[in-house]
Amino acid sequence: QVQLEESGGGSVQAGDSLSLSCAASGRTFNAYILAWFRQVPGKDREFVAALWWGAGDTDYADSVKDRFTISKDDTKSTVHLQMNDLNPDDTAVYYCAAAPYGTRWGVDREYDYWGQGTQVTVSS
Repeated sequence: QVQLEESGGGSVQAGDSLSLSCAASGRTFNAYILAWFRQVPGKDREFVAALWWGAGDTDYADSVKDRFTISKDDTKSTVHLQMNDLNPDDTAVYYCAAAPYGTRWGVDREYDYWGQGTQVTVSS
């Protein structure tokens, strides 16, 4: 059974940095996409970034490109999201998700596995 567990959320000021982690377990992920989505109450879940575990290819939403970096640690089976120059629009619950390669990376309904989410709050 695949399990995803996020950590690292918190409250910061605009311009600060924060790093999220997603510990993935239950299978090998070489043929999987690991992604981060975020959601604000009353709005749809939004794609943030994704990584193809096997090849390391990455993709980002335009809103976070050049500020956020997704990476993986093979030894710990963990995906990280380094978030720099945060602003209040980045405030959301951030979710880690996993799906087999071939999934449309930015489409949340195509992901099979989800973590419980971690809150990120950015104050101006």
